[in-house]
Amino acid sequence: MSDKKLPSAVLTETPQPSATDEVNPQPSYKIRRRSFLKGLGVTGAAATLGTGIMAKGIPLFAEEGSGSLTKGDAAILRFLAAAEIIESDIWLQYQELGGTQDDEVSRLASKLIPGYPAQPTGGNPVYMQDLIPLDADMSQYIHDNTEDELTHEVFINAYLKSKGADTVNLDRFRTLPSSKATGANQFGRLTNLMQLTVDTTWWTRYRSRTKNPDFGDGFAPAIPTLAAGQHTAIPRTDADTNDVNFIQAVANTAGFHFAWIEQGGTSLYPKLAQRVTNAEVLRIVLSIGGTEICHFQTWHDKAGNAPHLTNVIDPVTGVSVTFPDLNSPPFGGEDFQTNLIMPEPTVFLSRQFPPCSIIRPTETKGGAMGAVQGLTGDGLFIGQSKEFFRSLHDLAEDADEARRGAR
Repeated sequence: MSDKKLPSAVLTETPQPSATDEVNPQPSYKIRRRSFLKGLGVTGAAATLGTGIMAKGIPLFAEEGSGSLTKGDAAILRFLAAAEIIESDIWLQYQELGGTQDDEVSRLASKLIPGYPAQPTGGNPVYMQDLIPLDADMSQYIHDNTEDELTHEVFINAYLKSKGADTVNLDRFRTLPSSKATGANQFGRLTNLMQLTVDTTWWTRYRSRTKNPDFGDGFAPAIPTLAAGQHTAIPRTDADTNDVNFIQAVANTAGFHFAWIEQGGTSLYPKLAQRVTNAEVLRIVLSIGGTEICHFQTWHDKAGNAPHLTNVIDPVTGVSVTFPDLNSPPFGGEDFQTNLIMPEPTVFLSRQFPPCSIIRPTETKGGAMGAVQGLTGDGLFIGQSKEFFRSLHDLAEDADEARRGAR
């Protein structure tokens, strides 16, 4: 690889634009980025990201190869395809250890991911048992959520291909290690579920009657200790299942992480839908986005059932986590009881309007890059390569530059 220095915006997390900033295309940066990658021998359709189901791959510049779609619509769909591939990778890890162990998901995954085993793993019995306090149907919901994300990624790529547009493949980045616990396939991953810093402000955000992140409002985390240090949401080895309190804390962490993943998709799809030009592409974005909302509502309900735990210490990292009673102060009361899963009415568009029950945030500026920043801040990409971050940032930047009605 060339030693030529990358622009800093490619290597680091790009700041998300504020609600008052306009995101404009930057042709001069595009030229610099294209020139750099040409130095790597990466140009046009030859700049593939792997050799999986869609062998054509995607160039690192999504404005190329849009086929009969507008450049913006193709860029939006490619970013959503990448997001769904990342989600599938996350959920497959949860499915192997905690999902219903039929072969439906594994067979589907084996058709999409080269070398992925077509047989179920059998799961991790201790982990699966500790998910039950959150809900007796947790394993089935994990299974179904995983299947949904796999179908989303393959559909979006198939649609792009049908329109003569370049598709997305991230197989070359499946390099992160798997859990070594019983039930985990020993297979390269895109994401890391063992060093998470989980943002649980979604809990308070969706229960606020006066605040909306689209207005710059902030929210307190439901589980403050998950926002400090690095936490595992799956057993790393079978040793993690020996301490009954610790493995329950791991399952609780997963329960809140499930909802965090899906609230991100719940906002991402309506954000990008506002930039789509073609009615059929809009139909795709709204239809898939609706299932993300279904997922989030399900996991929001389950997280509130997490057993209360105090000062549970990770035996490997020494990090502490506490899962408080969310029906007690500083929460509790009508708006914070744990069986509430529907968005409370809040301010929307303008504080002059009456409160409305809505998805939030939905401000479109910087939506794709904001999603990348959120995934990165969660710790999901700890251990990934600079090339992976370059690719993901390029996809996000191109999606954010899409404009309704532009060619």
